[in-house]
Amino acid sequence: MIPGDKLVFINAQIDELGGDEWAYNEGCLSIPKIREDIYRQESVTITFDDENFESHTRTFTGLTARVILHEYDHIEGKLFIDYISLLKRKLMKGKLNDITKGKVSVDYKMAFPG
Repeated sequence: MIPGDKLVFINAQIDELGGDEWAYNEGCLSIPKIREDIYRQESVTITFDDENFESHTRTFTGLTARVILHEYDHIEGKLFIDYISLLKRKLMKGKLNDITKGKVSVDYKMAFPG
């Protein structure tokens, strides 16, 4: 992928994960001000349709693969904190509760239930 390249992924399906798992300090706009080292595979092969509904199968590596896997997790109902230990999640429970209640200051618009 060329830097600055933009792709559209419609009905993406993961075909294969490859390489070694490697750690990266991930965060997410959905969970502001929390970051943790998350281990993910170094490559992902996916099949997807583009904006013209043409089918493609491509392999992505490194940080691009990580971003794709992070976003794919959202489709599957997962957040990056689902990959951290139960103990670490318990330790950050107060911060997570504050985020849920809207007690967090961010530079972008967020909506909270209730």
